[in-house]
Amino acid sequence: MSDAPSGVPPVQPYGQQSGAPDEPPESFASRIALAQRAGGLVAPLITVLIAFVMGGLVVLVTTGKNPLETYKAIFDGSGLNWFFQIPWDFDSAAAFNLQQTLIQTTTLILVGLAVAFAFRCGLFNIGGQGQYIASAIFAVWIGSSFDGLSPVLHVLLALAVGTLMGALVAGIAGFLKAVRGVHEVISTIMLNWTLIYVALFLFGQGGPLQNDVPGQEAVGVSNDIVEGAKLHVFWGDPLLQGLHIGFFFALAALVVYWIILNRTTLGYGVKAVGFNPEAARYGGISVARNYFLAMAISGAFAGLAGAIDTLGYLYRIGSDVEVSSNVAFVGIAVALLGRNTAIGVGLAALLFGALLTGTSTRNLDPEIFEPELAGNLSTLIQGLVILFVGLDVVVLWFLGRLRRKRTVAT
Repeated sequence: MSDAPSGVPPVQPYGQQSGAPDEPPESFASRIALAQRAGGLVAPLITVLIAFVMGGLVVLVTTGKNPLETYKAIFDGSGLNWFFQIPWDFDSAAAFNLQQTLIQTTTLILVGLAVAFAFRCGLFNIGGQGQYIASAIFAVWIGSSFDGLSPVLHVLLALAVGTLMGALVAGIAGFLKAVRGVHEVISTIMLNWTLIYVALFLFGQGGPLQNDVPGQEAVGVSNDIVEGAKLHVFWGDPLLQGLHIGFFFALAALVVYWIILNRTTLGYGVKAVGFNPEAARYGGISVARNYFLAMAISGAFAGLAGAIDTLGYLYRIGSDVEVSSNVAFVGIAVALLGRNTAIGVGLAALLFGALLTGTSTRNLDPEIFEPELAGNLSTLIQGLVILFVGLDVVVLWFLGRLRRKRTVAT
C-alpha cells in the first residue's frame, strides 16, 4: 500500500508522471528556437511582405505614386522578368538587367556569409567593410602588377591574397575578443576606419600606389588591373559589365559554409560556442580558439567579396572606396533575413541584389517613380526588413494561434 495520505496521489519521480519521457522540460528559449526552425520559409516571407507593404505605404503617402506599379517597375528593372519571357533572349535588355542583379547577388552572398558565420559563433562582424577594403587593396595591387603572368595563376593569386587579407583583418578582432575580451563590434568599427584611411593614403593624390598614367597625377585612383587578371565574363558583353565567373565562386562559398557548419568538428565547436560559451568551455571546447577562427573565416568571406568585385568589374580603387564598399553593410540584412543558413543567405542576397539593380536610376520611368528617389526607396526597404526580421517570434506566435483556432473550430 502507498504511504501517501488518502486522496493524495503518490509522488512519482520525474519521467514517470503521465508517461512523460525521462528528460528535462523545455525552456522558453528552446521552444522559440524550435518554432523558428519549424517556421521554415514562412516567417521570412511574411517579414519581407510586411516590409514591402510598409514601403508601399510610404511611397503612396509621400509621392502619391502607385506602389504596385513602382514594385512592378523595380521587378522588371531587376531582370527577373527575363525568366518569364519564353523563349529566352540572352541578349535582351532583361537579360542585361539580370546580369547586373546576379553581379550584385554575388557580392551580397559573400558579405552575407561573412556576417552569418560570425553570428553562428555568437559574434557580430560589423567589419565587413574594412575586410572588403583590405582585400580590394591587395587584389588591385596584384592585379595591376605582374603583367605577363598566366591569367589563371594571376587571378587565383589575387583572389587568394585578397581572401587572406580579409581573414587577417577580421582575425585581429577575433584575437582581441579571445585574449582581452574586446567587443568585436568596437574593434571591427575601428578597423573599418583604419582600412578606409589606409586606402585613401595609398591611392590618393601622391600616394605610393596612385596610378602612374602621365597627365593624371591629380587623379586619386589606382592603376587598372591588367587584362589577364580580370575575371572571365561568361554571359553578356565584357565591355558592358557582363556576368563573370565570380558568381560560381559565391555559389561554391555557400556550399563551403554549409559543409563547415554541418559536417566538421570546427563547425560543431563554432555553433556550440554560439549557443552557450560557458557550456562549450565546460565540455572541453576552446572558446577563445573558436572566437578567433570564426572571425577569421568570416573575414575570409568578406575578403573574397572584395577581391571578386575588384577583378570582376571595379578594376581599380579610387577616392570613393568608402562608398563602394558600403555594400558590406547590406550583408547584415542578408544574414538576418536568411537566418544564417546557406539557402536563406542565397535567397536573401538575390532579393537585395534585385532590389539594388531594380531601383537604379536607369531602370525606373520618371512617370512611375522619381529615379533620384529610387536609392532612398531601396535603403528604406532594407531598413524595414532589418526592423521586422526581429518580429520573427511574433509572426510565429501569430501563426500558432491561427493553427490552434483552426484546430478548435474543427
